[in-house]
Amino acid sequence: MLVSLTVGKVDAGVAVLLTEDKRLIEFPSVLLPNGISSGSIVDITVARNHAAETANASTFQSLQKRILNTYGVKTPSPPILRLRNATQTSLVLEWDPIDLATASLKSLSLYRNGSKAGSIPRPLETRSTKISGLAVHHEYTFHLVLRTTAGTYQSEKLTCRTHKMTDLSGITVTAGVLDPQRKEALGHALDRIGGKMIDSVRIDTTHFVCAEGRGPLWEKAVEMNIPVVVPEWVDACESEGTIVGVRDYYLNADPKARKLGTLHGSSHQRTTSTMSTSSAVNQGRPSSLQPPIREEDPAAPEPPLTPFPGGEMSIQPQAQAEEVGSEDEEETPPPPPPKDESDDAEEPAQTNGDTGDLGGPDEKIQEEEETSKESTLPQHMPEGDSERTSNDESSKGKGKEGEGDFNEVPL
Repeated sequence: MLVSLTVGKVDAGVAVLLTEDKRLIEFPSVLLPNGISSGSIVDITVARNHAAETANASTFQSLQKRILNTYGVKTPSPPILRLRNATQTSLVLEWDPIDLATASLKSLSLYRNGSKAGSIPRPLETRSTKISGLAVHHEYTFHLVLRTTAGTYQSEKLTCRTHKMTDLSGITVTAGVLDPQRKEALGHALDRIGGKMIDSVRIDTTHFVCAEGRGPLWEKAVEMNIPVVVPEWVDACESEGTIVGVRDYYLNADPKARKLGTLHGSSHQRTTSTMSTSSAVNQGRPSSLQPPIREEDPAAPEPPLTPFPGGEMSIQPQAQAEEVGSEDEEETPPPPPPKDESDDAEEPAQTNGDTGDLGGPDEKIQEEEETSKESTLPQHMPEGDSERTSNDESSKGKGKEGEGDFNEVPL
């Protein structure tokens, strides 16, 4: 297409061209022939370049394919969360390396029971975290949220539970400076309780066991705030069957407080000795405090029946004789009475209705007073008094014997 244009004005860089219908077109003066001035007429030919269009289109399509293959095919992967170790009050979580594809990382956050627990520092380098201060034997749910320039990705929810106090399988020990024998014994003790021993200090190390506080492992354990205890702590956990506090098992703690088994044994002995002492005290109490044991004497005669009112009980002289006899036995026992007299003396005791030897109520009162006086006599009586008492008793027995003979004649 050929177009004739009139040059109206030429400036340093732009020339104003006029069409036949008086329209203005700004045109670069560099493209005009040399020597052009105002009023010159120039012919401009305009044509479409199809080859150039095809080349540009192919170039653009290749660029789009490259962008699609680079950024549109591979996307970031959701993080994979799993449990590494669990104790009574802490959980150690770990995940695979973050795959961002071609996207850029914005943040990586940890959520606990649906609420944000915190952001993971240095997500491209950190692959584990430890959550402390949890409740004993409690269930928790965790998941990770990955935010990138290509979108937000969330991991699957992980449900885990802290251990009971009697569950010792979560104990992970790193050994420090120990004798070979003690280190071997420590390994056997951990195998028995279900724990494990590792060679390095890691995030899942629960305790650092050593006999001396030195070495690079000890320094790293102190830097990570891992409890540094002696091997006796593992023995105490095994003997108690539960997790034991570490306060008494630090390197600078009192060694006397470390032997829990011995302490429990002494308390058991103390309890046993207390029980034996109380039983001995009960045995040493007076017999009056204990319930009396009544023994029946088959040889003891049955007491006679109570006489009619106003009469004397036939058992009273016998009781009086027994009481006086017990006092006299401490000094010199009186001679036994003759056989005939003893036989005759028992006969009035068997006769309940015979009261001919009683003079009346005055004599009964007098005999009771004598009985009370004799019962209050001192234990160490002179021999003369004891003989006199026995003679009085024998005379009374003889009187009763005669009266018995008068009333009843034995066959």
